[in-house]
Amino acid sequence: MNSGFMMPQVTAAALVSENKVLAHPASVDSITTSGNKEDYVSMGMIAANKLKKVVENTRNALAIEAMAAAQAIDFLAPLKTSKPLQQAHAAIRSVCRTMEKDRVMYQDFARIAELIASGKLAEGLR
Repeated sequence: MNSGFMMPQVTAAALVSENKVLAHPASVDSITTSGNKEDYVSMGMIAANKLKKVVENTRNALAIEAMAAAQAIDFLAPLKTSKPLQQAHAAIRSVCRTMEKDRVMYQDFARIAELIASGKLAEGLR
């Protein structure tokens, strides 16, 4: 059975949904301490940790979308897209092969996420 990108789509949606929860401001949870004798705790570190997770989730969701976009470009061969998108496609294919049938994809997504984090995927798009 070839289900293609159905489960990655669900995964990307879950990552985006988690980001919405993480977007809740940490500052609203600040409370006084020591019986109202101490200053409010800024919750700055909590906000920084939440931001780190949002960036990670976003990168992973973009990796899933990039792999799906590369697959779509493959389906349209021998037609070609724009030069910048051809370069992005080549970068994705340098770390992830075309999907011919169902396979475990988490390693592909991780490699594409690394490509995004390194800035190499965006190099050809400028």
